[in-house]
Amino acid sequence: MRISERVVLSFFAWTSLLAICLPVAPEVRLRILVWNAAVLAAYVFVLRFRRAPWMEIVRDWLPQALVILAYKEMGWFAVATHSHLLEQRWIVWDRILLDDWHIRAGIEFLGPVMPALLESSYVLVYALPVVSMALLYGLNERSSTDTLLTIYLLGMFLCYGQFPFWPSEPPRTVFPGQDMPQATTWVRDFNLWIVGSYGIHTSVFPSAHVSGAVATAFGMAYLFPKRRALIAGYGIYAVLVAVATVYGRYHYAIDALAGTMVGLVAYFLGSWLTRSSRSFGV
Repeated sequence: MRISERVVLSFFAWTSLLAICLPVAPEVRLRILVWNAAVLAAYVFVLRFRRAPWMEIVRDWLPQALVILAYKEMGWFAVATHSHLLEQRWIVWDRILLDDWHIRAGIEFLGPVMPALLESSYVLVYALPVVSMALLYGLNERSSTDTLLTIYLLGMFLCYGQFPFWPSEPPRTVFPGQDMPQATTWVRDFNLWIVGSYGIHTSVFPSAHVSGAVATAFGMAYLFPKRRALIAGYGIYAVLVAVATVYGRYHYAIDALAGTMVGLVAYFLGSWLTRSSRSFGV
């Protein structure tokens, strides 16, 4: 079994435990357990036919599809109401950054140019694992797919797994009309449509957008230490995503900071697991 597959199964085992232990509705508990049993059955099938040439490709892409399921499952843990105590504390730091430190004004100095770049970076997070995997294929580095998937999945799942313990909503909904960007672009309208239509209401802490971008950036640097342009590109992109989450009011600054830390933990843990598996021949 690949390391990334162990990460996937560990996460869904964790959500099963949460479903059993947390006070969720019986139908929610049953739904989660049934879906998680289906994931387990899927991997039993995958491992049964793992020697088939086409199965290697399936194993590269299946975990990415399961990230969507993982995200939806965390949405099922959402509580009916939030006290917004956490958000009231977090917004103080945002206003210091955006207003007192004039970060919003600096971003909007050139009109819609930088805001459009930030919003584009934010929306492209959804394509980041696909593009990165395709890049590995293009560089004839398919042998590295498990390493990248491990680091990326840890970046996402270490965030998702915390959501039920930090019930919170994004600043754009808790504080409507306040601290909002002054520059409006069609990309922002598209982002708002996505998060409005497909977002969950469990938590915004830590930011999985930021964690996934940071983990992927460090993962690519780990795999291609001599490709400086590639490393710089991924690094700059991760910074843009972190800034975009706060400027666009999708997240609080503390979410982005925590997401960065989780991304770093994912990188160190994922790279350690990779090295350990090679040492023990797993």
